[in-house]
Parts: sequence; C-alpha cells; structure tokens
Amino acid sequence: MSVNKVILLGNVGRDPDIRYVAQGRPVATFSMATTERGYTNSNGVQVPERTEWHNIVMWGRHAEVAEKYIRKGTQLFVEGQLRTRMWEDRNAIKHYVTEIHVDNFELLGRPKAEATQQQPVAQPQQQVQQQPVQPQQTAQQQLPAEPPF
Repeated sequence: MSVNKVILLGNVGRDPDIRYVAQGRPVATFSMATTERGYTNSNGVQVPERTEWHNIVMWGRHAEVAEKYIRKGTQLFVEGQLRTRMWEDRNAIKHYVTEIHVDNFELLGRPKAEATQQQPVAQPQQQVQQQPVQPQQTAQQQLPAEPPF
C-alpha cells in the first residue's frame, strides 16, 4: 500500500495560466508559495524564514474556478497528488518538473490589493430612526415543558 497526498496552505505567486487541451478540457497552472516562519532555537541561533515554491496544476472544473477567482496573492488551501514529469529539449537534455495535481482546494482570502479596492466607501452619517429594542427570549422560555416523544 502507498499514499501520495500533498496538503499545502500558502499564497498564489502568479495569476493562473489557462490552456485548453484535447476536447476543450481546461487546465490551469500557477505557482504557490509556502513559508516556514523564522525562529530562534534554544542555543540562541536564529533560523531564517524559508519559502518553498510549488507548481500547481488544476484540471476541468477546478481550472474554470481558478480562472475566475484565483489571482496572485490569494491565500489558498490545496490537497492533491505529487507528480513528476520529464521531457527532452531540442538538445536531447532531459528536464524534470515536480507538480501538485489538485484534487480539492479552498479559497481562503483575496489578495490584499484587491480586498482594499473593494472595501465600501464610508458614507456620510444619515439620521437613523431608533427602533425600540425588543427583549430576546431566553432558551428556557423557548423549550417545551415536556419532550416531544
């Protein structure tokens, strides 16, 4: 038995590149960064922050969602499989690339620049009529005296 499972939580490094392959099937590719915080160990030695870059590949419906909603800087949770491709260039030199093929993902936040642009502009204060506050019923008041069964 073997398991090939990758879980990443990081930030998108560039806008997704969308291509369409055989029979119009979409594929999205982009980079994603995960960063380990720096720290100071018990000996007083400082370990610097470390960033790893990952190549992300999404197919089909995931690629369509990526095209619409994922942008550089978006915080993203990704689950997928690790795959390595090999190809030869014109000079017969072999090249290898390791990618994460996404099975599941969640958008966790918008890029900071986009989030600030979409903040509502403060409106001048208008007079608001105060509505009398109705006392809320407590949970005990709402429960029936006897269980329904």
